[in-house]
Amino acid sequence: MAYISRRSALTIIAAGGTAALAGRGRAADMLGRVIYPVAVPVYQTQFVADRIGFFKEAGLDCKLIQGGSGVKTREIVASSQGDIGIGDITHPMQLSNRGRSGRVLMPVDTRSSSVMFIIRKDLKDQGINTLEAFTQWKRPDGRKPIVSVSSLGGTNHVWASYYMETMGLDDKVTWIGTGNVDTMLGTLKSKQADILVSSLSLLNESREQGWGELLFDGTDEAIWNKYIGGKVPVTSHFSTQATIDKDPAKMQAFVTAIWRATLWIKTHTPEQIYDAIEPYVGSTSRKANLLEITTLQKVADYEATIDAAEFARGEKVWFREMTGIKPLTIADVIVPTFIDTARKAYPG
Repeated sequence: MAYISRRSALTIIAAGGTAALAGRGRAADMLGRVIYPVAVPVYQTQFVADRIGFFKEAGLDCKLIQGGSGVKTREIVASSQGDIGIGDITHPMQLSNRGRSGRVLMPVDTRSSSVMFIIRKDLKDQGINTLEAFTQWKRPDGRKPIVSVSSLGGTNHVWASYYMETMGLDDKVTWIGTGNVDTMLGTLKSKQADILVSSLSLLNESREQGWGELLFDGTDEAIWNKYIGGKVPVTSHFSTQATIDKDPAKMQAFVTAIWRATLWIKTHTPEQIYDAIEPYVGSTSRKANLLEITTLQKVADYEATIDAAEFARGEKVWFREMTGIKPLTIADVIVPTFIDTARKAYPG
């Protein structure tokens, strides 16, 4: 299938009936927007759905909008300026806590792929090789070391802070939110931040540029299982109940297209995936992106389901003082009907 090369605004077409709900028919034109935080492969299911043409085949012609961070993505979805977003699963929970009834449509992964603690190379060269040693180091002005994440309250912050809390180190650093790929890398290069928590593509980019080195890999399965305990949905596609109620047929088309993108990613090589999504991830090198895509294929949720045990496992991370999220039940958060319909139409 030929790639869809344009990234311009889209017209969305949805269809009635059972076939339409599975994304196999069209009847009326509708407008829609899909939001992603920053230009990294972790959000590749949306990019693939656009570039390979699954949105179009589902009756959608979508404009993909970069929010700038997970928090900004959440705000865009909450304001109904976006139909569906992708980001940490805590974002729809935050919406629900604030009266906006956020809903998870389908999970993306089984553990985080973006909690790599990337330390300034000059600090690593000084012999700082553990998080404990890092937190004992002070900046030249005597302040605590600074840890940079895309956004405070976003994916990297939620999971990185949990690791740090578990180790008793969270209060020994200062967290800052620094936005998109360019500005995140810029904080490391300029030494405004001492650690950048992000993904493999940014680790490799910082290594190639001579700015950073890996200090702690929170994405490693053994480390994840030690601190987290097993499979947990980290990233999700989400919306609000109000948006779902306004046009459930359109929402079904979104989910069907993204589910098909998930299946496509499962059966294609990292090189093929990169060639498809390259227009969206051009801020980092091909080599760095290929390494990250390889990692993402290993952590992806190819069932796109969340059971009670997985939800319970995540509660200790989601519902704590750092996030400020009041506890919710799985029924409060997850809407399984759209992915169930998509899976029946495309069993994979």
